[in-house]
Amino acid sequence: MMLNGKHLTGQNILKIAQIEILRRLKCTPLVSILEAPVAASFAREKIEVVLAQFGTSGVGILNVCKMLKLPLIVHFHGYDASVKEVLATNEYSYKQMFEYATYIIAVSKSMQQRLIDLGAPAHKVIYNPYGPNDVFFSLRQTETKKLFVGAGRFTDKKAPYYTILAFQKVLHNHPDAQLILAGTGELWDVCRNLVNYLGLSDKVRLPGVFTHSQLMQWFSEAAAFVQHSLTPSSGDMEGTPVVILEASAAGLPVVSTRHAGIPDVIIDGVTGLLVDEYDVTSM
Repeated sequence: MMLNGKHLTGQNILKIAQIEILRRLKCTPLVSILEAPVAASFAREKIEVVLAQFGTSGVGILNVCKMLKLPLIVHFHGYDASVKEVLATNEYSYKQMFEYATYIIAVSKSMQQRLIDLGAPAHKVIYNPYGPNDVFFSLRQTETKKLFVGAGRFTDKKAPYYTILAFQKVLHNHPDAQLILAGTGELWDVCRNLVNYLGLSDKVRLPGVFTHSQLMQWFSEAAAFVQHSLTPSSGDMEGTPVVILEASAAGLPVVSTRHAGIPDVIIDGVTGLLVDEYDVTSM
């Protein structure tokens, strides 16, 4: 492409496009080449408010909101308020975002305090946990078995191998018990190897990817839902696990840990039993 007899590179073309977009928006050049088309789209669609899912997304859209003077609501979920590397990378950006944002949503009380500690104004931080799908409230138990169910990603903060180790101890007194740990993730092979090593392949099922109807069926037969959430060395933490809310809505007691938002929604000794992180024997 030529302009005034000069060959233009792809970067120059993008820059010209950005300048033209900004000229039409009649705005000062606060956004980058990549942000300009988003700003143009927001202006064209007459967007009035932006809800950013995850703190990192809030950082990504901050300049556009500033330029167009759009209210910004940022919804944090877990890793974005806890992983050490994420917090270090976004230390300055988060503070800028906290200053501009109209509201900041935290899904657990511990997250609410962490965000305030990171610099979010307390009056902006709204505690608003997730909610289960209403269908779980209508679930009815069939014949209850000595079945324990866990479901979710096989990741460090959910530590499914701790659940397996706790279940091994359960078998000493209840040799007919069964455990289903559904889901996939980077620790799935580790858990399968552990199950085989402990000789529990006839007691522990790792079905992998599961459907909504399968989860409903397991819930209808289970004695309890189990999950040993913890804080790994990365700092990554849960928000408030939706599957725990779903299990509670279905009438299942929950055996889990005092981690992140879990104590906010499980009443220890009433709707479930909570143990300290890493305490396999108590679990």
